[in-house]
Amino acid sequence: MAEATAKTDGALPEGLKALMSRADTGGKGPPPVEKWNPPFCGDLDIRIARDGTWYYLGSPIGRMPLVKLFASVLRKDEDGQHYLVTPVEKIGITVEDAPLLAVEMAVEGEAQDQQLTLRTNLGDLVAVGADHPLRFEKEPDSDGLKPYVHVRGRLEALFTRALMYQLADLMEEQATDDGTRMGVWSGGRFFSVDPAFLSVQD
Repeated sequence: MAEATAKTDGALPEGLKALMSRADTGGKGPPPVEKWNPPFCGDLDIRIARDGTWYYLGSPIGRMPLVKLFASVLRKDEDGQHYLVTPVEKIGITVEDAPLLAVEMAVEGEAQDQQLTLRTNLGDLVAVGADHPLRFEKEPDSDGLKPYVHVRGRLEALFTRALMYQLADLMEEQATDDGTRMGVWSGGRFFSVDPAFLSVQD
């Protein structure tokens, strides 16, 4: 990545300053960040921790309206990196895992008619299905299961541990093209877990 031109000494780029000035005024829905193609302006010392906390210059950002406003212009590009994008600037930030957390789940129906609806820590509502699929990874430290849900663009939300246990209670066996798999139904689709992620380690 090119040497940062966005300094980390407290000086925010102009586009982000403009965003901050509107942080408490309420939003009109997510801006079309996927359509914007501004120049890369370097990296900024903003970090989203694994627990969903946003940090600037090592300190938590305490204003939730500001966090939500920054999140509204967050984008993950094909290079796998996360950026804050305005019409005139593209600024790299650090994301330790997923930029969002799935913190609450509503369950309607059963089996193939089941519908899971998730709420993220920043207020997104996501109906799990074809447009918002689940995927599963293995936690490298504990060998536990890490479910993610697609939210928008390339952005995902990681399930909290408590919500992961709730999801596990909904899992069932289902015959698939790859044999019998464990997984969960939502929105008419069966989201299966790689059997290797369920193996018991000695």
